[in-house]
Amino acid sequence: QVQLVESGGGLVQAGGSLRLSCAASRRTFGNYAVGWFRQAPGKERDIVAAISRNGARTYYPDSVRGRFTISRDDVKNTAYLQMNSLPPEDTAVYYCAARFQYNADLMLSTTKEYDTWGQGTQVTVSS
Repeated sequence: QVQLVESGGGLVQAGGSLRLSCAASRRTFGNYAVGWFRQAPGKERDIVAAISRNGARTYYPDSVRGRFTISRDDVKNTAYLQMNSLPPEDTAVYYCAARFQYNADLMLSTTKEYDTWGQGTQVTVSS
């Protein structure tokens, strides 16, 4: 089972940017579909980005489309989430998730579809 470690969270002013990283423990990270989720206090954990195993397909919900970009570097066994134009409403704990996939083009967009999670990294956007 791959292990995931997120980093890059922190405090940023509204309108600013952050890049989150998700480092995987295995060189076979390229065989995994990856997603980024976030959870604010008292709210459900929601998808903010997903990428297929081959990186050819990505998904973003309307709330972040055009501001967030997911990418992956399978040589470094790392996935990234670039977040721009951050408003205070983006404040949450951000989680990286992965699941082994035989289908290279498949994206997974719900929490139930992923079986491996990182510990999360806090992102706080001040107004």
